[in-house]
Amino acid sequence: MTAVTATQGSMPIVEAGDEIAASRLAHGGREKPRATGRDRGAGPFKRLVLRGATVIDGTGAPPWGPVDIVIEGDRIVELRSVGVPRKAIDPAVRPSAGQHEIDCHGKFVTPGFIDAHAHIGSPFVASSTPPADYVYKLWLAHGVTTVREMGCFNGLSWTLDQRERAAAGTIAAPRIVAHAYFPAVNDILKILHTPEQARDWLARLKKRGADGVKFFGASPTIMQAALAECAQLGLRSGCHHAQTAVTRMNALTTAQWGLTSAEHYYGLPEALFEHRVVQNYPADYNYSDEYFRFSAAGQTFSQAAQPGSATWRNAMDRFLELGFTFVPTFGIYDANRDLMRTRRADWHDDYTWKSYWDYFQPYRGGHGSYWYRWSTKNEIEWKENYRLWMRFINEYKNRGGRVCAGSDSGFIFQVFGFGFVRELEMLQEAGFHPLEVLRAATLEGAHLLGIEADCGSLEVGKRADLLVHDQNPLEDFKLLYGTGAMRLNDDTQRVEWQRGLSRTIAGGICYDTAELLADVRAMVAASHAEAAVEAPAA
Repeated sequence: MTAVTATQGSMPIVEAGDEIAASRLAHGGREKPRATGRDRGAGPFKRLVLRGATVIDGTGAPPWGPVDIVIEGDRIVELRSVGVPRKAIDPAVRPSAGQHEIDCHGKFVTPGFIDAHAHIGSPFVASSTPPADYVYKLWLAHGVTTVREMGCFNGLSWTLDQRERAAAGTIAAPRIVAHAYFPAVNDILKILHTPEQARDWLARLKKRGADGVKFFGASPTIMQAALAECAQLGLRSGCHHAQTAVTRMNALTTAQWGLTSAEHYYGLPEALFEHRVVQNYPADYNYSDEYFRFSAAGQTFSQAAQPGSATWRNAMDRFLELGFTFVPTFGIYDANRDLMRTRRADWHDDYTWKSYWDYFQPYRGGHGSYWYRWSTKNEIEWKENYRLWMRFINEYKNRGGRVCAGSDSGFIFQVFGFGFVRELEMLQEAGFHPLEVLRAATLEGAHLLGIEADCGSLEVGKRADLLVHDQNPLEDFKLLYGTGAMRLNDDTQRVEWQRGLSRTIAGGICYDTAELLADVRAMVAASHAEAAVEAPAA
C-alpha cells in the first residue's frame, strides 16, 4: 500500500512520490497487483558462455565475430574473438567450458534494450488492472532489460518495492529506474505552490531513493527552482511540456534551466516559433477534450520555423551546447497518422489485455481515447507533423545530439514491448541507420539514465544484459515483434511468422522469450474469459 508518514487531523500525510496513487486509492481505486516471485528464467550462473556469436555492441560499431562471451554471475568477464567468418574455429583458442552454455553460431548478440520512457501499466487506464507480471514479461520478451519509469503513477513506494525485487532477481522484470511525478500541474495533481515547497518535496523524494523526476510543467519560478534543486541533489529529470504550461516555458527554456530530457515533442515546436508565442488554437478549443488536445497538437510544427531557417539552426545549436537529450516516443502517436493500421495491429488479439483494449476505444474522459471524431484531415496534419519532427530529431542526432528510444506504451493502441519495437522502426523511418537505432536503444539510453558505466554496451565489466537473436536484427526490426514478421516460405508456399529474438539475458538471468510470450497469451485469454463471465446478460 502507499506509504504514509504521519497524520494531520483525519487526513494522512502522504510521502513524496505517492500522492497520485494515494488519491486514486482514496477514491476507490485498486492497487496494481505487484510481482512477488519469479516463475521464469534460469541463473545467474557461476559461469555462462555464449559461443560463436556475431556481436553488435551498442556503440554504433558494425557487427564483428565470431565471439565467445563469458559471463560470471551478472557480469561480462570476457569477449574473446575466436576466428573469422566462414572458417572453422580452433577449439584451442576458446574460453574454457561454462556451467551453462548457449550456442550462438550463426546468431547475433546485442545489448539489452533500454526503454527510456515507460510506465508499468498506468493504473488509471484500466478498470481491471493487469498485474505487473503482464507488463514485465512483455518487456523481457521484446528484449527490454531496463526501463525508466516516468511518473511512478502506481506510487513511488510501489515502484521502489518492484525496483528492489527486480535488482535482486526475485521477480522476472527489467531493471527499473524510478522518476516520480512532480505534483505541480492543475489538471493532474497540484500540491506544490512555492519554490520552497518544491525544494522540500524534492529533498524528501531523494531521501526516499528516487532516481529522478517527471515534470509536466509548473509556474516558471517553481520550475526553475525545482530544476536547480534536482541538479544539486543529483536527481535526473524529464518533462512532458504540457500545453497548459508550455507558453511560459518551452523545451529550450527548461533545457537552459537544467532539464535532462524532453519527452515526446511538446515544447520543441514552441521553441521554434517565430511569429507567435501561443499556438494558433481554434476558438472552441478545450484542453480537457482529448480530441481537441491531440488534433491541435498535430498542427504545431507547421506553425514553427521551417528546416534550415535561422531560428531552426539557432535552437538546435543551443540544445547541442547544453548536451540536451530528446526522447521523442514517435510510436505512441502512430495511430494519429493511421488509426486503422494501429488499431488492427497483428498482436492485439493475443497480447492486449481486455480492459486495455476496451480503454483504447473512443471514450470521452479517457486519456488517449479521442477517436470519436478523428478524421482524414487529422491524419494528414499528423503526417506533416511527423515529417518536420523527424527531420529535427534526425538532424540533431547527425550533429552529435543524444536521442533515446522510449515507448510510453499503455495508451493509444500501443502495447508494452510491441510499442518499443515500433519505436525502433520509426527511428529508422526518421533517418537513423539501424546501427544508430540500436545505439539509441542501448548506450544512449544508458547515458541518459547515468548508468553507462554499468550497462548499455557489450563490454567487459558491465552488467550481463544481452539479447540473443536468431536472425540479424539490422535487416528488419519487425523480427523483434513477439508475433514475428510475416514471410512466405518459397519451398512450402505457406506463410510463416519468423521471430528473431530467442533469449533475453537480464542481469545474468536467461529468459526464453517463447515461454514469456506463452505466459502472456494465457493471461490475456484469461482476461477476456473473465470479462465475458462478468458481462451482463443482453
